[in-house]
Amino acid sequence: LEGVSDVYIPQDLDAPSLELDVDRDRASQLGISTREVVSNVITSLVSNQMIAPTFWLDPKSGNDYYLTVQYPEGHVKTLDDLKNIPLRAPNRPMPTTLDAVTTFDRAQGPTEVSHYQIRRVIDVYVSTSGEDLGEVTSGIERIVAATNLPDGVQVDLRGMAQAMRSSFQSFGIGLLLSSLLVYLILVAQFRSFVQPFLILLAVPMGLIGVLLALWLTGTTLNVQSLMGVVMLVGIATSNSILIVDFARHRIADGAAVRDAIVEACRVRLRPILMTSLATIIGLAPMALQLGVGSEAYAPLARAIIGGLAVSVALTVFIVPAAYLLVYGREPRRNSPVEPEAEATA
Repeated sequence: LEGVSDVYIPQDLDAPSLELDVDRDRASQLGISTREVVSNVITSLVSNQMIAPTFWLDPKSGNDYYLTVQYPEGHVKTLDDLKNIPLRAPNRPMPTTLDAVTTFDRAQGPTEVSHYQIRRVIDVYVSTSGEDLGEVTSGIERIVAATNLPDGVQVDLRGMAQAMRSSFQSFGIGLLLSSLLVYLILVAQFRSFVQPFLILLAVPMGLIGVLLALWLTGTTLNVQSLMGVVMLVGIATSNSILIVDFARHRIADGAAVRDAIVEACRVRLRPILMTSLATIIGLAPMALQLGVGSEAYAPLARAIIGGLAVSVALTVFIVPAAYLLVYGREPRRNSPVEPEAEATA
């Protein structure tokens, strides 16, 4: 798969192994349970520390010590030594051997058995050769979708791919909530449901610029660039507010809608360009990765620069045109903001 530099499976799946099949009927006749058989095998090969931990407290020092049972070193060397492990039942005076209640088969199996959420799993670690984790993830999903999996086998993608998708989902929800919050604030300020919608038309223009800037610079859509998108909502909206707010005040003074929009674009163009250029110039060193460690925040700066540049270029045309389409045919007395009554002495 293109973009993958290394694939590693920690479990050796074909290691030589022995399979023990316990004859439950025979073991029950001898008064031995399957658990006791397994415990004796573990004790003979390692110790009983993991299955029956015991502590002894030193009354003089107060220190506690592990008490474990294990066979002498080198006691079990061959398969015959393993078969002759004694098994003693509680109600039997004489012990029996392991081969009396079990059968042995040679097989191949994993060197270790891993579990995730109780399920037995085989881990496949994939390293990417670049920063485009999304493309590698999509390629792996295509391979999995085209593979006929046996019954009872399931493939799950975890690790950085899972964290990436969770982050994208969180930022998507955050972008929607931030846009909704800005809209509600503007509704309260402008006392209108239509004008805030016209102001937020600058946000899609900014998203076009973000995608264009990331594509031209070869930057992936990652957490930093998504943070830039969320920040861009407020910056792009502020430029659109300047035009709409100035136009509505001119209409309140009695100007025609078309004349008010034209004057708003002409008068507010300079502050919009000044604030936008100041932001773009300030983020340019970060976008160009001129400072130490700036490569970590370069996607954020590139997203803001691209989105703000395209948003400014399109907002001064799209927002006034939309405002004129909505309010251009209304009589002057039904303008969005009614002229204030003249004060009387």
